[in-house]
Amino acid sequence: MVEYKAGHKTVTDKNILWFDEIGMETLPQVGGKNASLGEMYRELTSQDVRIPNGFAITARGYWHFLKSAGILDKLKETLSGLDKSNLQDLAERGRKAREMILNARIPDDLWQEIKAAYDRLGEQYGPDTDVAVRSSATAEDLPTTSFAGQMESYLNVRGYDELKDALVKCYASLFTDRAISYRVDNNFDHFKVALSIGIMKMVRSDLASSGVMFTLDTETGFRDVVFITGSYGLGENIVKGAVNPDEYYVFKPTLRKGFKPVIKKTLGDKQIKMIYSTEKGGGQTRNITVPEDDRRMFCLSDDEVLTLAKYALDIEDHYSRKAGKSMPMDIEWAKDGVLNQLFIVQARPETVQSQKDRDVLETYYLETKGSVLATGKSVGQKIGTGMARIIKDVAHLSSLKPGEVLVSDTTTPDWEPAMKIASAIVTNRGGRTSHAAIVSREFGIPAVVGTDDATEKIRDGQEVTVSCAEGDIGFVYKDKLPYHVDKTSLKGLQRPKTLIRINIGNPEDAFAISMIPNDGVGLARLEFIISSYIKIHPMALVHPEKVTDGAIRKKIDDLTYGYENKEDYFMDKLAQGIGTIAAAFYPKPVIVRFSDFKSNEYASLIGGEYFEPQENNPMLGFRGASRYYNERYREGFALECKAIKKVRDTMGLTNVIAKIPFCRRIEEMKKVQEEMAKNGLKRGENGLEVFMMCEIPSNVILADEFCQYVDGLSIGSNDLTQMVLGVDRDSEILAAEFDERDPAAMKMVSEAIQGARRNGKHSALDGQAPSDYPEYAEFLVREGIDSISLNPDSVMRITLKVLDAEKKGISGEAERRAPAS
Repeated sequence: MVEYKAGHKTVTDKNILWFDEIGMETLPQVGGKNASLGEMYRELTSQDVRIPNGFAITARGYWHFLKSAGILDKLKETLSGLDKSNLQDLAERGRKAREMILNARIPDDLWQEIKAAYDRLGEQYGPDTDVAVRSSATAEDLPTTSFAGQMESYLNVRGYDELKDALVKCYASLFTDRAISYRVDNNFDHFKVALSIGIMKMVRSDLASSGVMFTLDTETGFRDVVFITGSYGLGENIVKGAVNPDEYYVFKPTLRKGFKPVIKKTLGDKQIKMIYSTEKGGGQTRNITVPEDDRRMFCLSDDEVLTLAKYALDIEDHYSRKAGKSMPMDIEWAKDGVLNQLFIVQARPETVQSQKDRDVLETYYLETKGSVLATGKSVGQKIGTGMARIIKDVAHLSSLKPGEVLVSDTTTPDWEPAMKIASAIVTNRGGRTSHAAIVSREFGIPAVVGTDDATEKIRDGQEVTVSCAEGDIGFVYKDKLPYHVDKTSLKGLQRPKTLIRINIGNPEDAFAISMIPNDGVGLARLEFIISSYIKIHPMALVHPEKVTDGAIRKKIDDLTYGYENKEDYFMDKLAQGIGTIAAAFYPKPVIVRFSDFKSNEYASLIGGEYFEPQENNPMLGFRGASRYYNERYREGFALECKAIKKVRDTMGLTNVIAKIPFCRRIEEMKKVQEEMAKNGLKRGENGLEVFMMCEIPSNVILADEFCQYVDGLSIGSNDLTQMVLGVDRDSEILAAEFDERDPAAMKMVSEAIQGARRNGKHSALDGQAPSDYPEYAEFLVREGIDSISLNPDSVMRITLKVLDAEKKGISGEAERRAPAS
């Protein structure tokens, strides 16, 4: 008899173990899934992490079942000489193996033990209680392999007969085609892997919601977030990719400090939900359509999201302590609609991002873009090309050839043997925690999931490019497009004395871009967030009564659905965009510029035509600081201030610095800061710093005066050049005359740097020039600038240029520079 230590007592190798007898030390007997459930039940329920109770039939019970049925040798014979590459041979052998098990019966002695345990569970939850019957392979959920979706689980099982039936089916699922194939790929001996079965109280998520969460970002491996997906009903639809779920991101470092950092929320369509077929049991479930109003609402409140994130932190911390290293986790959760409580129903180590080499930065770049055929959620950060092969069901998988792009409505674990030969995968349905997404990551294949209509928009046999290298949204382009991959070794990379920061506008890119060696964000633009996520002019939300067009009002109502106060919609969306960028680079500074649309650009927002003047030259018109205290926009600016305040005060992201653009006069600066203070952003309070864009000659000429009101000057070389040379940079006729390297423009930049230094303020440059002209970066170093902010694709190139310049000794001013903010 083998003995394992479970808590403070010793348990013998037996057929039944209760969750409070199980821990990771019993993994050889109960498999990864059950060992983890027992570990959490035993160790974390005291920390208020809710785990349903249950018991496990051990590996000993599995071997006893096979031997008593007399089929063990026959199973070995059936799988001997298997050719996994021959899908027909694989399917035939798998069918025979499953039939043997399904025709066998559980031995009486084992069944009596199972019945007694089920009755004991009924004493806690009620007679004939509904249970989940869940498979747990003894080699499952190791740090380098997931076994995700390989075996079957059965829900809503009640009574002895249903339980016995579900157990036999569960044992048989160890020999599904996908499970056999997976073991071969990972060099597991079929008969050194046993199946333990967990029987646990059902969480009534059929009456509420369920989902999956990871303690890192699944696409980039960014470690400081909990990524949660959720949809209505039982969790099988999310795992199988049958629904496009809601998504939530929570920032770990400030959550630990007691803040409420829900930094991002994305509404999924959640078209269907899985419920019980009958309250009486039967092990049967069915899908029903979700009402439109429910689909347009998030399935979790922010408080519930934060509760789940705290559970995730407790679980990750526990497993990291046991492992002696950081252990990102993949966790399943469920909300009980009767008890109105959240439960954890599974946890295992994350096995893809946590295994990657972080010393090499690999970046895919699409060299040209073509016609977009479909868009969805991107999985992986790669690009794949090939001939599209539309597969409608598992029976047609054999038509997929190596290197083709698999296009389908959804994928299930049965598809896995074929998925690995695809160059990319595209599905109509599913989210980033669906089985298809998990397997795609494991195989290193780019996937675009949840496109809704890919099988309609893409033709079978059409050449396509699948790009997951452009942020959160994945694109399927017509034709094979050229791309390249840059690999940068980060080992021993020196940092220059001059701070190298990044310009960013799209929050979806933030986690990936933060992996590039940097000193924070020099310019976070709000314009992309407003135009792409919010879409509505802020004044149309403050004064909807002024929007008289019924069609426009309907657009506004549709986008703000669920918000009683439409202003909150703008504030929440903007705060989430800023918060995502700030979290990605935390605790490094993230300098956020207030909106700097021109009036014609504001007018293009929904409802904007009702609030914007028509100007002949918007470039020099009603833009930047002049808007913020003007009655035409003052209330809109208040929403921007409140969004930044929420990021700093509620999310705890005090690394955000506010930046004022296009401020013409000292009096204007005073008025803007008065408006900021009215809306909770007072310079110096809670460590708030305020920077100013230095992009008008008056900013340079009166640098000493402006510096009395700000903590830093961010030189905008584009606008400053056009103002110095009198060239409209939007004019095609004058395009050749616009050059940031003009001596007059460069002299202005030099004087701005000296003005900041003179006053002990931070000097920065955010313009395009250093990205386009490496020699411009050398000039800035020579002038002793504190920081240079660059477009992401030029950061590494210019960093090396700056290092080289500093080595040549041209940064002789370094010792006189003011300390960086």
